Amino acid sequence: MSESNVNRIDEQPVSVMSDDVTLDGFLGIPPGAVGVVLFAHGSGSGRFSSRNRSVAHRLQTGGIATLLIDLLTEGEAENRRNVFDIDLLADRVLMASAWLGKEPHTQHLPIGYFGASTGAGAALQASARRPSTVKAVVSRGGRPDLAERYLPEVTAPTLLLVGGYDGPVIEMNQAAFALLRCPKELTIISGATHLFEEPGTLEQVADHALKWFLRCFTPHTAHGHTSRNKENHS
Repeated sequence: MSESNVNRIDEQPVSVMSDDVTLDGFLGIPPGAVGVVLFAHGSGSGRFSSRNRSVAHRLQTGGIATLLIDLLTEGEAENRRNVFDIDLLADRVLMASAWLGKEPHTQHLPIGYFGASTGAGAALQASARRPSTVKAVVSRGGRPDLAERYLPEVTAPTLLLVGGYDGPVIEMNQAAFALLRCPKELTIISGATHLFEEPGTLEQVADHALKWFLRCFTPHTAHGHTSRNKENHS
């Protein structure tokens, strides 16, 4: 995903601290931001994820601030069980959300979650546990099924994005979609595998995410959210 340097926002390293835990992240705030999106990374990924950074840069050029953050410390990440501990990851999403709510540059902005892989499960659980905190959720190749018992309690409009060649994950997302009672949409990106490495597919993810967050962050815009499945052909 290429962008001109003119549109690139300077991202500042930040530390999110609570109790004995410090999480490292990058905060990017474009001029006149209408909201901020917290990225919940998937298993084995973090704030340096090239895919999530590409999506973040697209959101920034569309007027949305982003927080790319490691939900685990380096020591915690060495234990693979922590990578799949959705309860712990959701706790960290809420911790970072609280930080955004106090940070002077973002405290006035509505918050959205962008979750990838296992991070999507954490984002949805966090959304259900603190519904007043989040205005929108987007999942990329996510595992919303990992938050199964929380899904009926999610109130934030939720967009599930899945690659057309990602068979098992499509089924998981379809099952999760049926449990969601919030405004929702399931979009299948034609020709994409799980990591959206095929030409143009990650750009589609970023564009869908940007449109979704803008609709949810700007109340004067007609939302038009519906419960539907659809497939993108490109």
